[in-house]
Amino acid sequence: MARTKEFDPDAALQAALELFWERGYEATSMADLTGHLGIGRASLYATYGSKHELFLKALDRYRENTDATLVGELSQPGAALPTVRAVLTRFADEAAHDRRLRGCLVTNTATELAGHDPDAARRVRASWDTLETLITGALTRAQAQGELPADREPRALARLLLTVMQGMRVIGKAGDEPARITDAARLALSLLA
Repeated sequence: MARTKEFDPDAALQAALELFWERGYEATSMADLTGHLGIGRASLYATYGSKHELFLKALDRYRENTDATLVGELSQPGAALPTVRAVLTRFADEAAHDRRLRGCLVTNTATELAGHDPDAARRVRASWDTLETLITGALTRAQAQGELPADREPRALARLLLTVMQGMRVIGKAGDEPARITDAARLALSLLA
């Protein structure tokens, strides 16, 4: 007779996500995970596989949640430019005022793992591709609705905004001077006029 799981795999995955987000991949040991999740090593391996597989599942969960939020924001009908401005402003506010210095799990993964972990790099690129596509779509709608000047290139502008947004997150993670972030956001917002 097969044993039933004595823990909630979904809740444990969320707890692992939070721990990886707080500490990073390398700084989180298997002992940290088993202690934080309250499950044994054998159960962790049987349910999620290796630490790396668990991390990738946690990163996928994070991306699903953040991507769904961004899709909801940037795909809504009506005026598109105010929504792009609001998303950029939110990114800047989060980066400038994240007291726990967790940053964004995707950005953290890019700086910690993407250079040598193809699975992590693929997920980072997919997340950034999604954000770029959403911003491009919103800017294209804004241009069609007369909100954005005709001489702006929506895709190039989306790529610039993506780069600024990710840069703000890196600077925010370092706990640096918030004015660097707010100045960058202010200048990027001026391109949307």
